[in-house]
Amino acid sequence: MSHINEILQTMDYGPSPESAAAAQQWLDRHQRSFGLYINGAWTPAATQFETRNPATGDTLAQVAQASDADVDAAVAAATAALGPWQKLGGHRRARYLYALARALQKHSRLFAVLECLDNGKPIRETRDADVPLAVRHFYHHAGWAQLLDTELPQHRALGVVGQIVPWNFPLLMLAWKIAPALACGNTVVFKPAEFTPLTALLFAEICTEVGLPPGVVNIVTGDGSTGQRIVSHPVIAKIAFTGSTEVGRLIREATAGSGKKLSLELGGKSPFIVFADADLDAAVEGLVDSIWFNQGQVCCAGSRLLVHEAVEQRFLDKLRRRMENIRVGSPMDKSTDMGALIDASQQQRIARYVAQAREEGATVWQPTGELPGAGCFYPPTLITDVSTSATVVQEEIFGPVLVAMSFRTPAEAVELANNTVYGLAACVWSESISLALDVAPRLKAGVVWINTANQFDAACGFGGYRESGYGREGGREGLLEYLVACTEDARPASPKKLAATQGTTVDASAIDRTPKLYIGGAQVRPDSGYSVEVRLGDQVLGQVPEGNRKDIRNAVEAARKAVGWERSTGHARAQVLYFIAENLEAQRARFVAALAQVQPVVDAQREFDASIETLFHYAAWADKFDGAVHQPPMHGIVAALNEALGVIGIVCPDEAPLLGLVALAAPAIALGNRVVLLPSTTLPTIATDLYQVLDTSDLPGGVLNIVTGPVAALASTLASHADVDAIWRHDGDAAGCAEVECLSIANLKRTWVGGGKGRVWADPAQGRGPEFLRHASQVKNIWVPYGT
Repeated sequence: MSHINEILQTMDYGPSPESAAAAQQWLDRHQRSFGLYINGAWTPAATQFETRNPATGDTLAQVAQASDADVDAAVAAATAALGPWQKLGGHRRARYLYALARALQKHSRLFAVLECLDNGKPIRETRDADVPLAVRHFYHHAGWAQLLDTELPQHRALGVVGQIVPWNFPLLMLAWKIAPALACGNTVVFKPAEFTPLTALLFAEICTEVGLPPGVVNIVTGDGSTGQRIVSHPVIAKIAFTGSTEVGRLIREATAGSGKKLSLELGGKSPFIVFADADLDAAVEGLVDSIWFNQGQVCCAGSRLLVHEAVEQRFLDKLRRRMENIRVGSPMDKSTDMGALIDASQQQRIARYVAQAREEGATVWQPTGELPGAGCFYPPTLITDVSTSATVVQEEIFGPVLVAMSFRTPAEAVELANNTVYGLAACVWSESISLALDVAPRLKAGVVWINTANQFDAACGFGGYRESGYGREGGREGLLEYLVACTEDARPASPKKLAATQGTTVDASAIDRTPKLYIGGAQVRPDSGYSVEVRLGDQVLGQVPEGNRKDIRNAVEAARKAVGWERSTGHARAQVLYFIAENLEAQRARFVAALAQVQPVVDAQREFDASIETLFHYAAWADKFDGAVHQPPMHGIVAALNEALGVIGIVCPDEAPLLGLVALAAPAIALGNRVVLLPSTTLPTIATDLYQVLDTSDLPGGVLNIVTGPVAALASTLASHADVDAIWRHDGDAAGCAEVECLSIANLKRTWVGGGKGRVWADPAQGRGPEFLRHASQVKNIWVPYGT
């Protein structure tokens, strides 16, 4: 019997000091001093730091502070273990993940108590939520490991993955990240939060207990400098980060141009919408669970209450009565509702926000009753009489503070809910399922709970929009964060170069035609008033307008206004794409002749044919990229909807002037996005020739906007524009791609870049397919309970 099992025999639950004593036994086994878990063994470090119990201030243990050399050693161990781990195959990896799930389940009491001591959250939450959900993730991903070869056969593991998590859900975040990474065949260097390393260290112990091969999981503890070394390590292929938006920006900047895959699950300011017909008593209980769960230290906490004015006062009265019964106290007491905040600095931060709200004229209400004399405790707090621009309305407090406002109509509720830079989660309470399902898709949030709150499951993706980050945890979409399409390996090292031919030239005797920009469905003159010659070698191929920053701003504004395109049906969008293909085919001779200026006629014909086929391909997908319905362990369903990103800026490749444009723009607009496009610099006139095709194809103004001019400057403007939701760059300019990723940090827009690599656009495996559609969409999970 392992020493963990010996400890478990002494454990009990209650207000019980015995439970805490059992965790202390485990700490004493390690002499209250922990090294790093590298290559399956404990490694001492030169320096250590303390981890404390937030409820008492007592020191729990001394924990290793990893150095750069320690991180390098962990990465080296993960690299050495990578090949053997992948050679085991899906079934053997599934057995290990199943063993980890069973071990977590077997030791669940110790994990729950240790998490409670280390984090300060109530034992009820660690016992009934955190640990069971962590176990569920390992079970679920054991299944994915078994099925991976048949369900996602054209994908491979990324390699060594660096994972960094915060202190609010230490064990659950570990499971969210390590389970899918291992299932896909990656190896891991994992960093827990400085405040809460203990359950990760206990997990390391069960990795040894189940015989996980050394080096597959490496756990390095430390402060922000340890995380920085993981982020910047050249061998690590992916960074998975959960934490603050501020740190997420720094990570995006640090990884720009590195080729690392990146997923960010960041902050939130989630709305909790209560309509007049809602079951108010149930909504109050849902709100308590939404904002005061884990002392409000939850990125998806429902910290903004939006309640219909007809029931506002009645609802707030009920809420205040309920708040009087929220018990704040010892986390080890199973009757406690709210435990301790993580640290005194967090306590002070929350107090500053509340004081600022008072200074700005808001009304602050807190229940009567005393808080424990020692420890980092803060009472549940309700703030009313606030404006939409108030600091406490706009900024994430990350504590037990609720801000309340009212609304009159569903449209106003949606507008208020979306009035934030974040977009992680939302709750909708209404007895009318028609109203709830009408509102849910209009909320800019990655997760929407209807008549429930804080529901999570390994089968259902979790993640946000906007400055709440990108990427998903859980579900198929979360699994894809740890895989790469095999077609990426086949991409050429650099783009194909085009050369001038002796084909078609500009007819000097023709009536002068000066192309214009295409913005908002109309041809417009550039703000500069200038045009530039398009040359390839000594040959002049034509002229195009010289767009500038103002033209980009106009194009983005036109794209924003074309929101009706996103709300149109997939069938309607498909019809427009078919019309574009039909009208483009009618002008075959003209486009082939234009393409023949930079390549042999036979290649020009192939490119034109592939462009028509690509339009048909995405027209076919427009009403078929439907999402999924999940059935998690709850009485209800989860609808996973594929939604448009919004406005996408696209920098087209030079090697396929027409096909590259079509291959990138078509999937984006097929799924309801609007596009601001910078065409090929080799032959931008091919894009200006498209205007007549677009005008006769029923494409609404603003859906596709084309700006020609100096790509470097225009791409920088697009990448830094706050109203652009994503930027794609596939022109083979490695420095330009890195710059796009760096500039995207302003609003954390999604990026899809090719670095310095090319693409065989005429190859269906590389030039089109589900990878393009996934980059053109984001998954929203809508939880719908029924029968309750």
